[in-house]
Amino acid sequence: MNGSAFLDRLFAGTVVRGDAVRYVLPVPVDARRSLAAGWLVLALVSLAASGVLSVLLVLSRTPGVKDIFPLVDFFYVALVAHVDLSVLLWFLAFAGVLWSINSTPRAIALGWSALALALLGSALIAAAPFVGAGRPVMANYIPVLDEPVFLSGLGLFSTGMALAFARGLLAVPKVGARLDGAGALRFGLNTSLVSVGVALLAFGWSFWEVPRSLEAKGYYELVFWGGGHVLQFTWTLLMFVAWLWLAEEGGAPLPLKPRSAVLLFGIGLVSVFLTPVIYLAWEVGSVEHHRLLTWLMRFGGGLAILPFSLALVLGLARAGKAARGQGVLRAALLASLLLFGAGGVIGLMISGSNVKIPAHYHGSIVGVTLAFMGLTYHLLPRLGFSAASARWAVPQLWLYAGGQLLHVLGLMWSGGYGVQRKVAGAAQTLRSTEEVIAMGVMGLGGLIAVIGGTLFLVLAIGAVLRRPGARREPDLAA
Repeated sequence: MNGSAFLDRLFAGTVVRGDAVRYVLPVPVDARRSLAAGWLVLALVSLAASGVLSVLLVLSRTPGVKDIFPLVDFFYVALVAHVDLSVLLWFLAFAGVLWSINSTPRAIALGWSALALALLGSALIAAAPFVGAGRPVMANYIPVLDEPVFLSGLGLFSTGMALAFARGLLAVPKVGARLDGAGALRFGLNTSLVSVGVALLAFGWSFWEVPRSLEAKGYYELVFWGGGHVLQFTWTLLMFVAWLWLAEEGGAPLPLKPRSAVLLFGIGLVSVFLTPVIYLAWEVGSVEHHRLLTWLMRFGGGLAILPFSLALVLGLARAGKAARGQGVLRAALLASLLLFGAGGVIGLMISGSNVKIPAHYHGSIVGVTLAFMGLTYHLLPRLGFSAASARWAVPQLWLYAGGQLLHVLGLMWSGGYGVQRKVAGAAQTLRSTEEVIAMGVMGLGGLIAVIGGTLFLVLAIGAVLRRPGARREPDLAA
């Protein structure tokens, strides 16, 4: 089969799109909807707490401001909690939303127990920078505060997610022999569930093997290295689900057969299944273990991204005029693709340990976040909350995306001059005017992104708190 024939098979744009092939999941109206709503509230609260800390982080690195505010000593403590709240907790809580929707009514009590533990753990993590003993450890993937309050919170949250994973296995729905769009989404969410299970296995395996006598940085780096890599695959799989759903509901359905979508989800899961093989073949902490996990993410993680991205571009290019509420979902889709793509391109340019590295993962992570933001707007009224205002949702998405793009480009520019990562204040040692300007762009973009992120929280949390049907202005309800 030549390349053209393969693309014709994969991107089957001439497929008749009826209800049977729509990439949409029905939201249940029983206790599963309440459980999904609870996970969404936890996701939004985690994001709100991270936003408070992000203001301190941006100010502590912005030229002209960083020397006025005495925030440098607090920078590392705030950075730890900010990263965990805005990535680990926000993403996994949103996974809880989708897993609850994509489930049977079985083991609902286990689901509520998982949510309760995750909520308590999140509260301790958010409080730790202010009531804990500090001691930040800037480990990759999951930085920690090496003190009891934070570690207790992380343990409780992890236990909650382990229970959510167990409930997901017990209540997994059938994809169906006749594969349709909903079945493809269910398969995608099932792959994300498996990915989290493998991540939990990797964390436990590393925890068992790594001696606690190591110094803190080395210990946590080794414990979280393997599972942290697997979680990156999880975020991507969840983003693929969000892309398909947003494109369908946004009036820009992807020219992708359900079986092709399932194939791409399966390809995205291949690297996850290779992780236990690496653990079996090489000891945790060995050079081979570290290197192979890095290569696995670098080369295996992108196998399914390009076909999904091409399908997304084609779907948006072929879309007609947006109907009511569709413009918001399209904006989220396009902004997500833009930021995720920027993060991927920057990742190819990384050399050394400088701020190009956070530029890469900020772009990729923000791409996932934008997809989740768009899906949040869509799901709010379907989970029993009010709909968010359509008047502000599109500007919010582009304000957040534009600010984050400036932030990422400023970091990339600074990285070209060798500005080091995970430092603040005078430790940045900005030596030239170009470095100061580059970091100034980073700071400006960060502040714009904070405004955009705050506006999202105002819209989303406002919709949660407002009585359904009370708002009369145009909204995002279908």
